This record gives sequence, structure tokens and C-alpha cells, in this order.
Amino acid sequence: MMNLIRFSLFFLLLLSVPVDARSNALEIVITEGIDSARPIAVVPFRFEGANRPSETITDVVAADLTRSGQFNAIPTIRMPQQPHNASSVDYAAWVREGVEAVVVGTIREVGPDRYTVAFELIDVARGNLGITRQMLNAGQLTASQEHILETRETTISGSQMRQFGHRISDIVYERLTGTRGAFLTKIAYVLVQRDAEFPFQLAVADYDGANQQILLRSREPLMSPSWSPDGTKLAYVTFEQRQAQIIIQDIYTGRRSVLSSTPGINGAPTWSPDGKRMAMVLSKDGNSEIYIMDIATKALTRVTNHRAIDTEPAWSPDGKELIFSSERGGNPQLYSVNLQTGTTRRLTFEGEMNLSGTFTPDGESIVMVNRTRGRYQLARMDRQTRYMQVLTTTSLDESPSIAPNGSMVIYSTMHGNSQVLALVSMDGRFKARLPAAEGEVKSPAWSPFL
Repeated sequence: MMNLIRFSLFFLLLLSVPVDARSNALEIVITEGIDSARPIAVVPFRFEGANRPSETITDVVAADLTRSGQFNAIPTIRMPQQPHNASSVDYAAWVREGVEAVVVGTIREVGPDRYTVAFELIDVARGNLGITRQMLNAGQLTASQEHILETRETTISGSQMRQFGHRISDIVYERLTGTRGAFLTKIAYVLVQRDAEFPFQLAVADYDGANQQILLRSREPLMSPSWSPDGTKLAYVTFEQRQAQIIIQDIYTGRRSVLSSTPGINGAPTWSPDGKRMAMVLSKDGNSEIYIMDIATKALTRVTNHRAIDTEPAWSPDGKELIFSSERGGNPQLYSVNLQTGTTRRLTFEGEMNLSGTFTPDGESIVMVNRTRGRYQLARMDRQTRYMQVLTTTSLDESPSIAPNGSMVIYSTMHGNSQVLALVSMDGRFKARLPAAEGEVKSPAWSPFL
């Protein structure tokens, strides 16, 4: 395989194989890790009305929680009952089934294309242990509600069902794990269809591949999408003018502006955490080096200055540090540079090479592509202990991008003869693929919280 530092993702896109030019919808296929996840039940919500909406909220919530790798939403056929509120839950029956928590609710039609959705998240163990016993409250006996972890009621339109399903998933995930859910986020990626009139497409979809929107179609390669911190813009690389350029595009208005178009390489754009600067790779001074550009003024600051190729910059969450890939030690490895002092140090030593590093949101670990015995796999390294855990078991994994809550990593990999997107949990236990119905998908970028 070609040297991934010299060509990196910036040039690998040029080698895409021909694909069909039809539908490109992504669909998550879970491949590993469900059996050991926490069992949960999302009971079909009771519908009250005449015009049932086309989207099924419970299917969305069950799929979200299962795809998180933390939960195993049991199928309806295994449910001992189908209650719609906490008062009708048979806690002993759910405990016998091994379920930890139950989501119940109703959808009530209240007007033309208007529905009131109510749901409750119930801790089965607390309910079964008698948390609903009578307690003295202001001189009156009342039932404890400690086993009801969350209850919400919202009126929405039929078209908002799927989005509200993701919102319920976020609430359930946070209440049960203590970590904010990321189901209302999006992903950006590149589709490649060489037989099409415009072979390269920049797409945005919900995190699960639904609601795909094509932002740009091009006859020339598109690559390296990067989200702005507010989730309203994408930076990416294009060759539309037969010259590498870094473009910023507003995903809502479609407005585009050229950020960098210097002679040679303009690549690997990545936004600073405050959204005011862009780290990038330029070769305008003869070698591939890391620069930082002030987006408002376009003033450039050179960060690296070495005879070796430096590429793939990534910001630390506090914006005070960049990590990057470099061959300066021989084989490609990860290095960090303190942006205040300019001090550079090598971070990785394990394996034949390490590249494409990115910080976890808490800044405590780095996810990267690690090559060991010729296999390119994702790995996570603890910054304090330097312990490295291999997360994937395939042989050609690239372009890791981390969910904003730090729970999952999306990346590009080979499945059969096609390049697809895949998911892996941060502990490496849960895995899934997101193949396109037709075509190749690559260069994924997970959005910030929206």
C-alpha cells in the first residue's frame, strides 16, 4: 500500500473504483457487540386518533439505543406486556425478562397533522423493589415516583416524528449513562460514482444515514469535510478549478467561499474549537507543512518547519495544541505542537506507523490509525498512560471521526471490494457498517452537537 502520509486521504480519493450512479442511502448494519449490551425495552407507543403518522417513534428510539452500543433494545415479541404508562407496568414480569429500563408512551392526534407525544422512562429494578410504596408527604399518603426517571409531553407535526424520536433517545441515553446523547447529530461524507456525470458528491445526513442531502456535485474530487463548531458550515477540499482549494460552505444557504487557493497542496482543513481559525496543510513554501489561518483576515501562521512531510492536523479541545502526522522520525507517527511555545514532541511509538490522529472530546485520549503487521486499524491511546487499545479488526481503516459525546467513532473501511463507513464504540466492543445502497462512501466527519 502506498505511503499514507505522502498521499493520505487527500490523494487516496483519486483512486476510487467505478461504481453505479443510483441511490446512495446509508443503512446501519450491526455486526458485533449487542449480546453484551444492557437490555432495555421501547414499548410501542399507544396511538389515539384516526390519522397515524408515517414515522414510528418507537422504531427510531429502539434503533438509536441499540446502535449506541450501550443498550440492547429487545424485540416486541419478547415483551411480557405492552403498557403505555407507568401505572400499568408489571415490574416483576420485566425483571424476569432481564430488562433494566422501559420506555412507554402515547401519541395522541390533536389536530390536522398535530400530535401530542408523551413518554416515560421507567427504572424496572426500582419499581420491582417497591419504590412505589406509600410514603408520607405533607400529612398525606402518596406514591413515590423515584422509579420514573423522566417524563415529557410535546406537541409536534407528523414530519417531526423522526426528529423527536432522536430527542427521546438523547434523553434516555443521558439519564441511563450520565453522558449526553448524540442522536440528533449529523455526519458529512463523500460519495464517489465515477460513471455519473458528477462523480463526486458531498453529502450530509442524520447520524444514522437517514435524510441524506447532497450539498455539492462535482466532476473533480471532493475530500476532507470538516464541521464548524456551530454546525452550520463545512470546510472541504475541492479540485473544481483544476487546483486544490479549501472551501467553506454554509450547509443551509449553500453559499460557498474560497478560504485557501495557494499554489500546490491546500488540504486537511480543520476548524479551531472557537471557530475563528482553520488549521490546514499547505505546500506553498515548497514542503507540506501545517499552517493556521485566521478565517476573518486570512492571515497565515506557519506551525511546522521541517524537511519531512507534516500533515493531518487536529486541534485539542482547548485549542492550545495541535497533533499531526509526520515522517520526521522515519515512519509516519503522531506529534504534538504547543501553539504557545512552539514545542513539538513525538506522541506515538507503538506499531509500524500511526497517523490520522484526533482527540476525544475530553482531551484524555487520541484515536488514530495504527499499522501493525501491515494492517491499518483504529486504535485509542490514553494520553497519560500511553496505553494503546486496538478498536477494529479489519485491515484498511481510515479517517476516524469521533461523536461529540465521545461514545463512538465513525471511519472509512473496506468491505468486500467497496469502501464503506463503519462505526465502533470507544471501548471497541460494538461495531456496525453503514454501506451505501449504491456507490462508495468515505471521508466521514461527525458534526458537533446541534
